[in-house]
Amino acid sequence: MINNKFNKIFTSIIIPTFKGEATIVKLVNQLIKIFKNMKYEIVIINDCSPDNTHEICIDLIKKLPNLITYLKLGKNLGEHNAVMAGLKHATGNYIIILDDDFQNPPEQALKILDYTKNNNFDVIYTYYDERKYNYFRNFISKINDWSANVFLGKPRGLYLSSFKCLKRKIVDKIIEYNGPYPYIDGLILSATSNIGSIKTEHSKRKIGKSSYSLIKLFKLYYNMITNFSTLPIHISTILGILISIISGFYALVTIIQKLIDPNLLIGYTSIFAAIIFFAGIQLIFLGLIGEYIGKILNNVNNRPQFFIDYIKKRNE
Repeated sequence: MINNKFNKIFTSIIIPTFKGEATIVKLVNQLIKIFKNMKYEIVIINDCSPDNTHEICIDLIKKLPNLITYLKLGKNLGEHNAVMAGLKHATGNYIIILDDDFQNPPEQALKILDYTKNNNFDVIYTYYDERKYNYFRNFISKINDWSANVFLGKPRGLYLSSFKCLKRKIVDKIIEYNGPYPYIDGLILSATSNIGSIKTEHSKRKIGKSSYSLIKLFKLYYNMITNFSTLPIHISTILGILISIISGFYALVTIIQKLIDPNLLIGYTSIFAAIIFFAGIQLIFLGLIGEYIGKILNNVNNRPQFFIDYIKKRNE
């Protein structure tokens, strides 16, 4: 049960949704029951859903004009851009980010809020005894966890879940970022190391399926690596030096063998294979450099993080 001394502290609940027509009303209704004795707002961000999510959300804000702020993005840009839009329109002292798929039971939002208010952490992440994703999603999650350890300096053992609670001062720092490729967890790790975690429940998805395809997950994690770390460039440099040393050593061995045995034929197959290998390595490095340059260009050109096609703020 949440402490009464916190009941007057204002809380924002951010819900990014995509194809959420079957879940968003049920989620809002449950949150109303759970937070009935508290001061709070709900910020819904529709990431340009192709279904009837927009019409359903319009009905919601007509029924609950003092509770809901609703944003519809003009283009589907992914969860992190949608969450950034929500953060920029949230007004609470504490901000909870909650998906609309019910894999994180809504009542757990009260648990994470209570824990955040009673501890001195800037951000609280959730973790689970068992992640009820499918095998593929769990595998990709492990890759993301390892990548965040290496490229973002994430503390080992910290699970970067989408279900989390942030204090106002951290949100104010995060929303200063105006680049077109936000990665919320990367921004959090850049802003603070005062991070805690709490175990919560995790349920299987009962309605619909995840919108994260292999390509979307790859783009998300590639964005994390190239937009918040220069380590790939350093790795490329080191790898280039190592390949140069190995190539030089191989060339020296070939010359010595030819001097010892002038009749020795040089292997055309090995030379051809070496040329293809090094050409591939060069293309990978050029592609990586091009990715960084492209991101710089988009930042210089002030490419927007999102375009709000429709917005209705709650009546304060």
